[in-house]
Amino acid sequence: MGSTTDYTSPATQFTFDMNNSPLFKKDNQNFINVLGIDQLNTLENVSLLDIFLNAGNVIEPHYHQHAAELLYCISGAVTVSLLNPFTKQIQDYPITPGQVANVPQGWWHYMVSTADDTHFLGIFNAPTPEVILGSDLLTLTPANIMAHTYCLDENQWEKAIAPIKPSTFIGPPIDCNRANDNSTYQYINQMHPYTHQNSLNPQYFDN
Repeated sequence: MGSTTDYTSPATQFTFDMNNSPLFKKDNQNFINVLGIDQLNTLENVSLLDIFLNAGNVIEPHYHQHAAELLYCISGAVTVSLLNPFTKQIQDYPITPGQVANVPQGWWHYMVSTADDTHFLGIFNAPTPEVILGSDLLTLTPANIMAHTYCLDENQWEKAIAPIKPSTFIGPPIDCNRANDNSTYQYINQMHPYTHQNSLNPQYFDN
């Protein structure tokens, strides 16, 4: 297979505790652990994120420039939403324990937890789970470029994005003054997953 790993080396690793590898932590119920070749040096074309969310929390819109992502739900419930670049439509895929959703490489997507104590894995066909986050695109693109390109008022644009923190990962931020309202839950309740042809919800298959 052309592996360059030296399996005779005493430094070769075959096991790792992901509890000791945090990528991002919002609080004790909403956090992400990471496993890649930097954590386990025998990995080659596989890596993963171990994700924990309570209801209403969102893995922010993002894309993986180097890998596809397979989402596997362990507990709770999460809706995986992706922008299909061919149809120009958002497609929503609710998954529950034992179900998966696949996001092709480079596709814009996000995940919304619809139940407390949700736990799922993001599995990548690459040795490191690299990502480009929506919050970084918004905050790092010069305001004058956005304003000129889209015919916006530059001051209004700067004011609009001022609350956005780079590398948000899990939203809404813990200090969000809208975190206790019902806007996210209303959004979740407005989703109609049973009408989507590719929904994995068992009710879709009932006759």
